[in-house]
Amino acid sequence: MNTLYQNAGKGIIIRLIITMSFFLLFSMSSFSQDNFTDFYISNQKINSTGMYILGSWAIANIATGAYGWSKYSGDRMYFYQMNLFWNVVNASIAGFALYSNYTTDISSFSQQELLEKLVKTENILLINAGLDVGYIGAGFLLKHLSTKYPNRSSMLKGYGNSIILQGGFLLVFDVILYGILRADRIDFLNNINLALLPEGFGIGLSIPLY
Repeated sequence: MNTLYQNAGKGIIIRLIITMSFFLLFSMSSFSQDNFTDFYISNQKINSTGMYILGSWAIANIATGAYGWSKYSGDRMYFYQMNLFWNVVNASIAGFALYSNYTTDISSFSQQELLEKLVKTENILLINAGLDVGYIGAGFLLKHLSTKYPNRSSMLKGYGNSIILQGGFLLVFDVILYGILRADRIDFLNNINLALLPEGFGIGLSIPLY
């Protein structure tokens, strides 16, 4: 009889622990989803700030490019001409990114989907940084070719100087924004992992930091 009561007592305790564990996990899930939503919005504000900086750079270059194109001649004219052309693209990229940030309905996304969107943005910036190095190299190549083709020397030198400038700016921009966004994401995930680990329980939320 004692053994029966002991087994019954153990069964009740086990069921109670399981019930409490499910309740605890449910509470954690709700808490983390709210945090993810708030964090995603905060992260997108950082991204939008970066796009405003890119857009401002683009507008300034379009304005000065149009002025320099009409005022100067030779390689300086081509320098400003390329600045204008290049930053029409930059302005389009910044405008599209801002439109996407402000119109995306994040309520329909899960935690994993939000995390994937953040990581995708970081990866795009990292890829762009690699392309920026290529742009700078292409600019130096054009400057080198300007000495070999006298008939196109002004155009090659002007375009080369412009691409070096624009590639250099984008390299700094992409690396800094990537570093800020990635550090912000990892810091958040580390904090939420700690917040979701109750004292005395071996239960926690494990999320890959990528």
